[in-house]
Amino acid sequence: MKKNIYFFSMILSLFMLHSCAALIDKQDDEIVANKKNEHTNLTKFLDAKKWNYLFPNRYHISKYPDSNLISIPKKDFYSFDAFVAAAKMFPLFLGDGNDSIQRRELAAFLANMAHETSGGWNEAPGGIYQWGLYFVQENGFPNTRFSYADSTKKKWLPVIGKSYHGRGPMQLSWNYNYGQFSEAYFGNKQLLLDNPDLLLKDSVLCFASAIWFWVRDQYPKPSCHDIMAGQWEPTPKDIAGGRGLGFGTVVNVINGGLECGENHSSRTQYRYEYYQYFCHFLQIGKGPNAECSSQKPFGF
Repeated sequence: MKKNIYFFSMILSLFMLHSCAALIDKQDDEIVANKKNEHTNLTKFLDAKKWNYLFPNRYHISKYPDSNLISIPKKDFYSFDAFVAAAKMFPLFLGDGNDSIQRRELAAFLANMAHETSGGWNEAPGGIYQWGLYFVQENGFPNTRFSYADSTKKKWLPVIGKSYHGRGPMQLSWNYNYGQFSEAYFGNKQLLLDNPDLLLKDSVLCFASAIWFWVRDQYPKPSCHDIMAGQWEPTPKDIAGGRGLGFGTVVNVINGGLECGENHSSRTQYRYEYYQYFCHFLQIGKGPNAECSSQKPFGF
């Protein structure tokens, strides 16, 4: 299969993804999975039929399978039911504002999820936008040369021999993100630090990692949810750095160090185009500040 046209940049992108977002010396409100909650606004906008249309080439059910999966029995890992089950645990996701605000937030979430896991290219069957969720983990990993382990984060120390490379819809990366999410989901920070591959075995857990990252602010960055739902109030420093409410600032949260401001490049265009695609599908406008070309990364 022809390689994803931004495969090389994806590797560089993932080096920064979440690491620049996770300045965790100052903690803000904790987000804990509510496994007793039974409601999510997600089902107002999507159902299984729409999900299958949007993601026909998702992991391990595509007609064009990854060569690594050919001998493995097919399983719909990224199922709509798993997405819904994970969304119920985080009612803050799509939980603020009116339907229009929630549609735009969902479009932003789907855009970044599809971009991070895409297996498509411009001439791919059905078009590039039909190839989100193709991968469940970062290409080229496990890789013993680089394991996304930061031993300076003493509260979330990496385990020797474990790799904390990108896994899941938002490519959760680095030991401190695995540790924080593990505590939020299991009440035990060590579980995913010891067993990061659990994200590859439990589809609800896998989706939950993406939604947790979406709704969790990590100083000095607000949560992606708060940005898209209009719950974040930019500081004077944010305003001076060009950061305001809108999709562009979400890109800045996720990968601003490599994709925004002076580092803005053509690969960022794919995020914007995915966002436009999902906005069109959900019948909602892009809203203000939909790009980050003029923004400084957070912290500047």
